[in-house]
Amino acid sequence: MITNEREEILWKLRNLSADTFSDTAAAVFRYQSRHNPVYARFLALLNRPHTGPNDFPFLPIQVFKYHLVQTGAWQPAGYFLSSGTTGHTPSRHAVRDTGFYLQNAIRGFTRLYGDPANWCTLALLPAYLEREGSSLVLMADAFIRRSRYPDSGFFLHDHNRLASVLQRCLDNGVPTLLLGVSFALLDFAEAHPMALPGLVIMETGGMKGRRQEMTREALHGVLKDAFQTTQIHSEYGMTELFSQAYSKGGGVFTPAETMRVSARDVYDPFSAVQPGKTGVLNIIDLANLDTCSFIGTEDLGRVYADGRFEVLGRLDAAEVRGCNLMVEW
Repeated sequence: MITNEREEILWKLRNLSADTFSDTAAAVFRYQSRHNPVYARFLALLNRPHTGPNDFPFLPIQVFKYHLVQTGAWQPAGYFLSSGTTGHTPSRHAVRDTGFYLQNAIRGFTRLYGDPANWCTLALLPAYLEREGSSLVLMADAFIRRSRYPDSGFFLHDHNRLASVLQRCLDNGVPTLLLGVSFALLDFAEAHPMALPGLVIMETGGMKGRRQEMTREALHGVLKDAFQTTQIHSEYGMTELFSQAYSKGGGVFTPAETMRVSARDVYDPFSAVQPGKTGVLNIIDLANLDTCSFIGTEDLGRVYADGRFEVLGRLDAAEVRGCNLMVEW
């Protein structure tokens, strides 16, 4: 039965390790290829044999814009929606269980930063708070609720209050995380430059059309100068993923235990590139058990032999290129 198969995989996920990742991924692939109509149709259109445990076909991320990607029969508890840009179709990721998403998000954060309970989390996410269906807001809210510090919370546009809270946390030696979308962090840096040497600033990337795009290196340079801190970190996540990756500086991300990242050739999606070479990122996210765990992104990057990766940008015209196979659906 599907239920028994899913329960067996959930047990594997709860006990996941580096040694069991490949076997668990293979079990997820078998499960999704049989019980996910969209992924099954994609595999049929490819008409390519699956030759081994690391030879998974990656569903183009654009498919989430035009199809409900779902494994098994269940009623969504909600949807994660991408912000997108004006005139473009947003991605929609069905959520079977928000609790499962949050458990995985907390597990991924804890692996690198410790329990969110031990952080005062200040979230500066105006572009996300002003719309529905943000997975990042849900995750930040879970960190805030779990925190033992009453100052934890969301800050929409109240920069004066945020500056006051940050100063109080610094004065009291409180471990503090400022999680923000890039344009909002820049706005805050211009309005309230201040010395915060103990602060961890974590940017989520993206200007959301509010500012001119800039490289991660340039962004981090501005934030370091404004707040006199060297601790500028990054979070990598997206609507179509249930797992996150984090960089503690330098732009090299460590994926969650449930993630594995590889890179494909820019011109040949079925050819892998060697570690350290630039390609387009493919992501296995085992936490996407109820949707699709094998996602072909449109992010350019480099993946290193130890599994960490960099994000260098996006493919040109990624928004309009789409998936060639979609015309047949």
